[in-house]
Amino acid sequence: MQNIVQKIDKNAKIAVLCGGMSSEAEISRRSGKGCFEALQRLGYKNAELIDVDQNIAQVLKDGKYDYAYNALHGKYGEDGCIQGLLEILQIPYTGCGVMSSSICMNKEFTKRVLAVYPDIPLAKSVFVQKGEDVMAKTKELTFPVFTKPVCEGSSFGMTKVNSREDLPAAYNEAVKYNDDVLIEEFIDGIFVTVGVLEQDGRDFATEILEIIPKNEWYDYESKYTPGMSEFILPAKLEEDLTRRTKEIAVKAHQAAGCRGVSRVDFMISKDGIPYVIEINTSPGMTATSDLPAQSKVMGISYDNLVQIILNSAGLNK
Repeated sequence: MQNIVQKIDKNAKIAVLCGGMSSEAEISRRSGKGCFEALQRLGYKNAELIDVDQNIAQVLKDGKYDYAYNALHGKYGEDGCIQGLLEILQIPYTGCGVMSSSICMNKEFTKRVLAVYPDIPLAKSVFVQKGEDVMAKTKELTFPVFTKPVCEGSSFGMTKVNSREDLPAAYNEAVKYNDDVLIEEFIDGIFVTVGVLEQDGRDFATEILEIIPKNEWYDYESKYTPGMSEFILPAKLEEDLTRRTKEIAVKAHQAAGCRGVSRVDFMISKDGIPYVIEINTSPGMTATSDLPAQSKVMGISYDNLVQIILNSAGLNK
């Protein structure tokens, strides 16, 4: 798939949006820098790298941009906020739209949408809102569990809890990031992730990446520190399980209304069930990120991956 059609005019003025006001701002700057440099190599000389702040609406209006390339992660960039602003300003943008971005940013509402589909396996969990009794709400869960802020990425505020006695401290860590917390049963198995891209109106899955972190689980350090995780690509899964996992990834992407690009994370249990953990609507594009690695093994270079994502600009119109 090396010959990717360039659907956007080479003279187009493109705002590459990165940074922002979330806890993932620094990761986003790394993603944005990589995407900007790729656009330059691809011949888009009018691309500009913009570190997003509270003045972004004025910056975009003054810049008279033809397209926005969204390399933002986390709050305000991956949750429908920037997407809504871009629609108001009538600037076509890459990736998922307002609705799918806001749904997938919230782990609980992602699960509620996907739960409609009986063939998309989901881990057992409970949703704890501010003021609720975390111990009472989790009495039916089997430990270990993960505590997760519902609207956070890069594993910020996330804790593996091995015993009920440790739950209050882990819950208190999660609420530093969000008032609402998802508490999900731990699935003993292997962690894999699958990218979903769109080319010529067709959604397709990338190769499956299996990740073996050196830490107990795939935390922030494991994600962004070279050498802290072992990557097996393609994952060493049986052919039927590989096919099913890819099919579920595409179905989850479509069920949540995603367009252009996403990355679906799974835990595959020891009995071979691929449980969807979450959907990332603005996957990392750093040198150590999953999506570029998954694409590369399919013959899609980093630059061509950026081109595929750029081609999605305007799909949400």
